[in-house]
Amino acid sequence: MESESTQLSPKPHSVIAIYPGSFDPITNGHLDLIRRGARLFDKLVVSVLRNHDKTPLFSLDERIEMLREVVQGYPNVEVGSFTGLLVDHAAACSATVVLRGIRAISDYEYELQMAHMNHRLQPGIETVFLMSHEENSFISSRLVKEVFGLGGNISGLVPPSVEARLHRRLSEYQNVEVG
Repeated sequence: MESESTQLSPKPHSVIAIYPGSFDPITNGHLDLIRRGARLFDKLVVSVLRNHDKTPLFSLDERIEMLREVVQGYPNVEVGSFTGLLVDHAAACSATVVLRGIRAISDYEYELQMAHMNHRLQPGIETVFLMSHEENSFISSRLVKEVFGLGGNISGLVPPSVEARLHRRLSEYQNVEVG
């Protein structure tokens, strides 16, 4: 017979996590974190930040649409968007966890600072860091756009549907420049 101290108690509530980002565009590194986060949490809300200070390559609606395309196989993953403070959005979604990816030490320094500030603003929300897998550790949306814009091969860095959208966007820009 097990003692009371070694018995596992049932989960009192489901754990909801928020995975925020600009996702301009979504990369295989992002998708890997979504896949892993979907296994770790009862519900994962992938939230696109509406940052009015930046001019994204893809509109907010396009980024949401791309995310929905690539996460449709994960029944516990939802896609949304937010402005303002992440912790306010997390609280509005009843999330108790913010999921963040770490590719390098430089990411950790920034993310640690953000995690401490978020905890100060909303002590009930914890930040969970997942290390990027080695094959994704160098991938960023910014780098993907830069390499693609210079004619480099980005196969394997983004989902195929996202690569197709990048090709369409490039041809739209080329048509505007020529016309």
